[in-house]
Amino acid sequence: MATTVDSGNQYDRAEEVKRFDDSKIGVKGLVDSGLTTIPRIFLHPPETLSDLKPKPKPKSVAIPTIDLSGPRSTVVEQVAAASRSFGFFQIVNHGIPVQVLDRMIASIRAFHELPTDVKARFYRRDAGTGVSFISNVDLFHSKAASWRDTLQIRLGPTLPELEHIPEVCRDEVVQWNLHSTTLGEQLMGLLSEGLGLDKDTIKNTTCLDARVMVGHYYPCCPQPDLTVGIASHTDPGVLTLLLQDHTGGLQIKHEGEWVDVKPVHGALVINIADILQIMSNDEYKSVEHRVLANPSEEARVSIAVFFNPSAREALYGPFAELTSPEKPAHYRQFIYNDYMRRFFSKELDGKTLTNFYKL
Repeated sequence: MATTVDSGNQYDRAEEVKRFDDSKIGVKGLVDSGLTTIPRIFLHPPETLSDLKPKPKPKSVAIPTIDLSGPRSTVVEQVAAASRSFGFFQIVNHGIPVQVLDRMIASIRAFHELPTDVKARFYRRDAGTGVSFISNVDLFHSKAASWRDTLQIRLGPTLPELEHIPEVCRDEVVQWNLHSTTLGEQLMGLLSEGLGLDKDTIKNTTCLDARVMVGHYYPCCPQPDLTVGIASHTDPGVLTLLLQDHTGGLQIKHEGEWVDVKPVHGALVINIADILQIMSNDEYKSVEHRVLANPSEEARVSIAVFFNPSAREALYGPFAELTSPEKPAHYRQFIYNDYMRRFFSKELDGKTLTNFYKL
């Protein structure tokens, strides 16, 4: 991170980032201090900010909502169609009681609203215990930080020792792990069948096993037009399951325009991630998405579960059944560990990983 000059004063961005990270207070700590302008490390460049302004839309676009209680053949067809066109869809009647969803959101909110000194005990950039509280996973790689804090917990292949999970959300996380794993397996079966493959095809690549949960907290931002909640990016894994509260702010890129993913109480948001786009040989789409900085007084909370392969030294690439002389592989094979090292060495920005492995 280079030293930059701002208004004639020497501005050492690297030093300011380190000072913020060492404070362990997160973005909420900054808000609690009473600041009315955001620190310079959160200011995004003009090309990012100009794209935040809503453009007039000739028609309203909404991502598909799929009722999982319908006939299986219909659900497979709807899931496949949404994955090919949008890369995102919402699901209802998914088998997880709405009370479980509400308690999960409340527990993650409760963690982030604990006293700063209590949360600071969990603040770390290494994932040794399987639990970490951080602000911005790409803080030291990005050009600008984003206005959010995150509680990250490894769910699989095995949960962390229970005493390492904050008590305020421990029971809810354990229950959420069980529910999300069952639902993840169901979704992978539907997505496999949507490609014309056996229902266990995606699951058999160990993509159900390595699961990571992130509980994001987006406090009120005093200057939401100068920063973002999460910068535009695609997810690097296989599949993402997202629970969001009622606040809104998530957007996906569809046909070159940003589309709001409006919260639906009781629904879950599902999106295709980069590895599944690669394995499907571009049948399914992993699309860019972002979260706007939160302008409202109430903090926004969302919980994502990322499904990733556990066979870290295995080769991944397009499924052989989906390639032929008429439709050759669009991607070269890669070792998953190498792929993830590349992801964590850069900032969150666009589709650089899939482009890197493109043939």
